Amino acid sequence: MTAPVPATEEMDATTIPGTAADEVDNALSPLIAGFIGSVFMMIGSLGVGWLAPVSELRRMPLFIWMRTEAVGVALSIVLLAIGGMLLVRAWLRLGQRVRVWGLQARRATLQAVVAWGLPMMFTVPLFSRDVYAYIGQGRLMVEGFNPYENGISALSNYFQLGADKMWTEAPVPYGQLFLWIEQFVVWSTNVHPEASIMLFRLAALIGIVLCIIYVPKLADLHGVNPHRALWLTAANPLFLTNFIASVHNDALMIGLALAGLYYCATRRVVFGIVLVTLSISVKPITIVFLPFIGLLWAGKGASWPRKFLYWGLTAGLSLALLFAMSRVNGFGFGWINGLSAPGSIWIWYAPVGLMGLVVASIANAFSLDGWGLAKWVYDAGKVLAVGIVAWQIFKGDHDRLMRRLTLAFAAIVLLAPMIQSWYVVWLIPLFAVTGIRDDWQVKALYFIVSFFMVYAISDQLEVFPYLQTEDLGLALTLARNAAAIIALMFALYLIFLDPRTKHLFSKSDQPVTTRPII
Repeated sequence: MTAPVPATEEMDATTIPGTAADEVDNALSPLIAGFIGSVFMMIGSLGVGWLAPVSELRRMPLFIWMRTEAVGVALSIVLLAIGGMLLVRAWLRLGQRVRVWGLQARRATLQAVVAWGLPMMFTVPLFSRDVYAYIGQGRLMVEGFNPYENGISALSNYFQLGADKMWTEAPVPYGQLFLWIEQFVVWSTNVHPEASIMLFRLAALIGIVLCIIYVPKLADLHGVNPHRALWLTAANPLFLTNFIASVHNDALMIGLALAGLYYCATRRVVFGIVLVTLSISVKPITIVFLPFIGLLWAGKGASWPRKFLYWGLTAGLSLALLFAMSRVNGFGFGWINGLSAPGSIWIWYAPVGLMGLVVASIANAFSLDGWGLAKWVYDAGKVLAVGIVAWQIFKGDHDRLMRRLTLAFAAIVLLAPMIQSWYVVWLIPLFAVTGIRDDWQVKALYFIVSFFMVYAISDQLEVFPYLQTEDLGLALTLARNAAAIIALMFALYLIFLDPRTKHLFSKSDQPVTTRPII
């Protein structure tokens, strides 16, 4: 991580003679397929995407038909599910069409990002309604409230903003920079929901561009093919849907963090720390990067006193910048209170969340405090994550610093009781730039992307309960089940039946041509 290393690990994949035209075998087909899938998702979002109750779109005839008529909702679900999985297949097929991971592959990847991402810029928010919480928090700022002390319920008619009810009293977990972005967006749009969403998407687009710029640069520093790393990251359906369609601020967070890591790795450490600190001031989770930056600054072979000195310098510089930003509004470090919120929620597919569920179920069967015991499981996961982070900080080769950072970050994500799909997207660029082998590692990524796309498609849908009359929860249950079945059947087709993609998920006898820095 300390000096540029030629990308020589994939000699058979990067030194094959031939013209640029020979590098990619007809990328047009997957590009068009992915574009169609993205357009399907855009159309489907009109019926089941999240709209604010005050949105003027609710009064448009097309939206009324797609959101209140059974046929319109059914069409929206089908288009959303098929479109999302078409996007997965297009991503896989684009990777298959690459013969040589060179400049032509990079061009095809960038074309895919534009073609697949452009329709998502105009979707009704999908898979999450956090963007409406951003609008509410921005309105708090505009009206003079402290978002670290007041939930959006402090606002008049806050329920019309469209945010999930969990945000009504929840402390804000975002840093000062993102609060300013929220304030500017709401002030400049006068709380207009669709205009606000577009501005938040443009902020996310800045993060996406930063990822596109710095993922190849970081990969090249590690001797990893930069063009393959870019395809694994930026054209990835999870990356595009979470950062564009879902409008998550994580795009800006990870983009700034990657840019900062690159400058730290190329001896421009102070500027790098500033960028990582800006990332922290979007979402503070990237504070875990700082100890590794301190080690990088100390240099290879540094003594323990030197390491502690540069840890102190790194922390002091970052803390000073955060303190200066906090003094502008006088909010201080109120975001610390918000960090505990995600840890209090669990989900069944998170390993620690599943363990907690099993413990709670068994304990409840014996009339014990099951969920009290489950909390012990969640706390044990947090302690284990902290232990792994500490191990990666204090033990390991200096040349593996980026990989050690990646493993530490992965421990924080994977040992939490709640894992969201956008948490996984934090990790993909970090693993990609330090190397994802084309054996079980890349196959695991294919499975993870497929799983989270299926889950996202069926998880958060806005479906009106009055599509039926007897059971108020039946319409939403039927809609989610229909979306899940369609997406799951498509995923199973890709994995087991599709003659073009099924071997990507099975054991291969081909030699491994890519290896990570481990």
